[in-house]
Amino acid sequence: MKFFTLFVAIVFISHTFKGQELTSKIYSESHVQPTEWTKLNTEPYAGKQDDICFINENTGWYINGYGNIYHTTDGGLTWNKQLEKKGTFFRTIAFINDKVGFVGTVGTDYFPNVLDTIPLYKTIDGGKTWHPVSYKGPYVKGLCAIDIVKEQYINHGQIDYKYHIYAVGRVGSPANIMVSHDGGETWYSQSMNNDCKMLFDIKMFDKNIGFVSAASDENIEKSNALILKTINGGKTWTKVYQSNRSFETTWKVSFPTEKVGYVTIQSYNPDPAINQQRIAKTVDAGLTWAEINLVEDVGAREFGIGFLDENHGFVGTMNSGYETTDGGKNWTKINLGRACNKIRIYRRADNSIYGYLIGVNIFKY
Repeated sequence: MKFFTLFVAIVFISHTFKGQELTSKIYSESHVQPTEWTKLNTEPYAGKQDDICFINENTGWYINGYGNIYHTTDGGLTWNKQLEKKGTFFRTIAFINDKVGFVGTVGTDYFPNVLDTIPLYKTIDGGKTWHPVSYKGPYVKGLCAIDIVKEQYINHGQIDYKYHIYAVGRVGSPANIMVSHDGGETWYSQSMNNDCKMLFDIKMFDKNIGFVSAASDENIEKSNALILKTINGGKTWTKVYQSNRSFETTWKVSFPTEKVGYVTIQSYNPDPAINQQRIAKTVDAGLTWAEINLVEDVGAREFGIGFLDENHGFVGTMNSGYETTDGGKNWTKINLGRACNKIRIYRRADNSIYGYLIGVNIFKY
């Protein structure tokens, strides 16, 4: 069983949503604390799209494996295609403000027809133009996630901010991290192959402390799901969780608070009798992790995860979505579209919540 074959089959599976209103509201089947996810009208894509980001409720971007970058200024009601770069598989995107942003590619030798060997691009005009990022250190094959830390400091008697940017990848190996401590002006890279073989997501609480979701082996038949922690900005990493089952990786991370966090676990076990889907959870700021059950369904391979608070959250899977309001003790099947890969939760100035998710389609909360 080859991880390449399994994953390509997932990414390029085609599906349609006949009879469903494009702007219909999706509610939890339990009708307890109704969850409103509105499906947005976007350009069709024959598979899983990987990332979406917003700098406020109206202004955002999303990407896909066709080498496309889309931009909205009206909260996703309409989208403008800013870039179509054939031969590029865009995997992750993040913006500091309405001008400065970064987009990472998955790289070559993994998905078919991908030719772009540049791991990271930068824009300084809101996505109108993009340019390759230069960096010092070992070559980075590809990236799967970007996280940005905003640090407040005193600048000549005035409050100002520094931006620390962390990017990791990739699925299928090798494992690398790229870091910038000056808002993306300069970068360095570092191999993480001694700690793990694949990297999927990163969450940094500040410029020093954070976590990555990873896999222990590039051969999926031997791989365990793996979570690593750093306390020195990614220079060194410590294992804080590893599953004891083969055919497993982690995928995406959600920390609604600094103490409570969740990570999705993917199983690629070919035995249909192995159907229990699990999530790793911490309640002590990532010192220890426990597994909680999601659902017994071999078709519910997990992807994205996002929590509104310690208890209320969502998981996207290959065939549907799931919601919990009790910290993962119980889950209700809901419609988040197929292959929901990234869930972004944001807060307005009044602390109310809005969010976006992306998979085959895009939804707004």
